[in-house]
Amino acid sequence: MAESVCRTLRDGGLEGEHAPALTIKDSIASPFGFDVFCHVLTQLSSFILAGKSQSRGLVLVAFCRSPSFYADLLKSKGIDVNSSNKWVRILDCYTDPLGWKFRLMGVGNLRDLSCEASSTGILCKDVKDTNKLYSSIIELGKGLVAEAKSRFSVAIDSVDQMLRHASMSSVAGLFSNLRSHGQVSNVFWLLHSDLHEVRVTASLEYMSSMVASVEPLQQLTNGQRDDSDKASLTEQNLKKGKFHVRFKRRNGRVRVMLEEFHIEQSGISFKSASSEEVTNQGLLPKVQFSLQLSEKEQIDRSNVVLPFEHQGNGKPIQIYDGRNSLMEGKHETTSVSAGNSETNEGSGGGEIIYYRDSDDEMPDSDEDPDDDLDI
Repeated sequence: MAESVCRTLRDGGLEGEHAPALTIKDSIASPFGFDVFCHVLTQLSSFILAGKSQSRGLVLVAFCRSPSFYADLLKSKGIDVNSSNKWVRILDCYTDPLGWKFRLMGVGNLRDLSCEASSTGILCKDVKDTNKLYSSIIELGKGLVAEAKSRFSVAIDSVDQMLRHASMSSVAGLFSNLRSHGQVSNVFWLLHSDLHEVRVTASLEYMSSMVASVEPLQQLTNGQRDDSDKASLTEQNLKKGKFHVRFKRRNGRVRVMLEEFHIEQSGISFKSASSEEVTNQGLLPKVQFSLQLSEKEQIDRSNVVLPFEHQGNGKPIQIYDGRNSLMEGKHETTSVSAGNSETNEGSGGGEIIYYRDSDDEMPDSDEDPDDDLDI
């Protein structure tokens, strides 16, 4: 499933549509979102170098790691770093995000900071200005692709750092502008969801065509008070977890997939989840009670007699119609039947007796009384 995410980013978007966007989110319970981000980054870089991707270059906006870290990462995965200046550019928002070091360098208290970012990108000295940040990303991307119709990918390693210095509305506007730009093939970013309000996470997920959630393999419930149980679960969650992805299709449908990941010394690896796990995940809401009935509960439910079911047990069924009961009707006489004993004798129920007001009143007939009128 992680490969499905990478292939979707590789294929990019259609002409006139927004570029695919991926949100990778994690929490303190399973803090492996950056490992997933690096996996997607290296896979997409391999596709670009092999010419299999819609994008012809990659712009990496580095907030939480230095450009040299990403150079070493790509080199460790066997990706040619020597030719990286031809297909990748790094916008360095890590070294001096607010320009303080640049001011100190101006008075001679600090060395030149531009040497690290000069080979593959540029140094950003004001991450608060999202408009300038957007212009820098587009400028770097256009420098990678010579043709006007060629596209490039955008990777942002930390939305949390962006939200420290800019408002949610300005960050959302930046992402929206990137997705709608004609030369952007795809965008993906990393978010630590437990650092923000629910509305922030919901807004970023709404803007994304894919949401990848890194979750612990087993949740620690309140009933588990034993320290040994907690230690065991914590140790398991530090080695593996669940990779839960939600795809939004063009027709509006949503596809949910589940996978397991393992943290190894060489990096992160993925494997298919067990069939039981996939069945339990499905599209059912996450609730704290069982939605299935046991065998005993099913038997008890089948023995319940509902009000609309026959309850006569072989005897004639008497349905109460809101009037006096049949037993009461046998012991009382009505005023109507007393005046007409010859017609009501032996009858325990009431009757409707109709008297015509006059002899001129015609009885009921199928003939039209106005048939003789000449209109």
